[in-house]
Amino acid sequence: MQCWKNINIKRQYGYDRLFLISSFIVFIVFSFTYIGMSFFVESNRSSDYFIVFLISFLAVYPTHKILHYLPLSRLQGSVKLKRYMHFHIVPMFMIRICEPIAKGRFIFALLLPFLVLSTVFLAGMYIFPVFAHYFIILFAYHCGMCVIDLIYVKELLHSPKKAWIEEIEDGYEILVTPRA
Repeated sequence: MQCWKNINIKRQYGYDRLFLISSFIVFIVFSFTYIGMSFFVESNRSSDYFIVFLISFLAVYPTHKILHYLPLSRLQGSVKLKRYMHFHIVPMFMIRICEPIAKGRFIFALLLPFLVLSTVFLAGMYIFPVFAHYFIILFAYHCGMCVIDLIYVKELLHSPKKAWIEEIEDGYEILVTPRA
């Protein structure tokens, strides 16, 4: 296989720009979702269960990472999941891809957390309208977290159909089979 393209989002955009884009997305998603929700649901907001909200807020990132890992978990020799504790409180996960994997599976692994958690937060917003503001904050926070994943998906959609993805130190390589 030969390298078709290297993708390094952090080098291409820079940490500051990625943080700014992510923050902007969080603000825009929160604003539009909260205003949209206000038009459709008339209810008082409750600040009960704030501790549950804080725990949920801390659990979004580990859950996001685990959802990235689920589609890749069958490739046990190719993917490694490493767990460590951040500030001795928040469990953090690092996923390392050791061998090339198919482009479709990689895209699915990138999109799964966005699809699952967004659905959960939006459903929670409508099922429990009294706590809609909590769900909207979690939804906006998670959308901001997914910005890098969605940028990677955008880059991968423009690659050849039968490409393979390999993780390197500073990003990913898109591999294709050479023409004979």
